[in-house]
Amino acid sequence: MTIPLKNIAYELIKEHGSLTDSELSKALVKAGFAIAEDRFNKLLLDLEILGLVKVSWLTKDQKRIEVITEKEEEDEVNAQNREMMERDYEAGFPGANEV
Repeated sequence: MTIPLKNIAYELIKEHGSLTDSELSKALVKAGFAIAEDRFNKLLLDLEILGLVKVSWLTKDQKRIEVITEKEEEDEVNAQNREMMERDYEAGFPGANEV
């Protein structure tokens, strides 16, 4: 069984708290995962989309990668809006609750 590269990269970032893109790339190579720059950037994008890391630019050629550790608290209005949208969505399927 092989561990997905996303998991390995996330664990490396989590272990350090934050890294630059070059530090993460070197850590992956040291762990035996040499990947092309475009695949590396896709990996960072995937981790950011999943809400696991935050990537920001330090300089023109260097990115900072940080682990997202805390979830933002949802305010009451957003919670009510989300619940209403879920109810409206479920109401769009009449008879689904009868099963």
